[in-house]
Amino acid sequence: MIQCEHVKKEYGRKTALADFSAEFETGKIIGLLGPNGSGKTTLIKILAGLLTTEEGVVRIDKKPIGVDTKRIVSYLPERPYLSSAFRVKDIIRTFEEFYEDFDKSVAEQMLQSLHIDTKSRIASLSKGNREKVQLVMVMSRRAKVYLLDEPMGGVDPAARDFILKTILNNYNEEACVLISTHLISDVEKILDEVIFIKDGELVLHESVDRIREEEKKSVDALFREVFAC
Repeated sequence: MIQCEHVKKEYGRKTALADFSAEFETGKIIGLLGPNGSGKTTLIKILAGLLTTEEGVVRIDKKPIGVDTKRIVSYLPERPYLSSAFRVKDIIRTFEEFYEDFDKSVAEQMLQSLHIDTKSRIASLSKGNREKVQLVMVMSRRAKVYLLDEPMGGVDPAARDFILKTILNNYNEEACVLISTHLISDVEKILDEVIFIKDGELVLHESVDRIREEEKKSVDALFREVFAC
């Protein structure tokens, strides 16, 4: 579903991605893991069509990044993006008008289960509920690719459980889900594969089952070992 071939991205003199190559298959939930500044967010923004590359080829569903790929990619940025002046119902309406694959009934059902009133203004919601609303909107699309950048950042453990269940239960099973996170021990239970990235380079791309069977350790433990100072 996603192909990256010899991708290079620089910010001035700083190299964010250096000759990065990887392929991501459909039907997989993949963890994009690495230290701060390793290139995770840069890669996600490239796939979302928000950044361009200096070198290399990036394709989603065999198409170059552009209008066609944006139609099939559902992107959750690292930072909050919903206007605090909007009501939740305004966000739903915006997504319904903007995305052909948005399922309003799915969004409303999830919000109801969370006891979030669609008449509420975003500004009146707690930080955790704002995070949940953002995730609900993203996961209510029937996309082919979901790009989730730190979806559990700054929320409490109960909210993390909801986020993981939402990802697992609502993504299109024929899609590819890419999750960037620092909370490895929380998220690894839903992952099929992991990618370790450091200084913009691919360190490891492996299935979670193989890591557990052959390395005899958790993804979190392997991560700490690989990136130990």
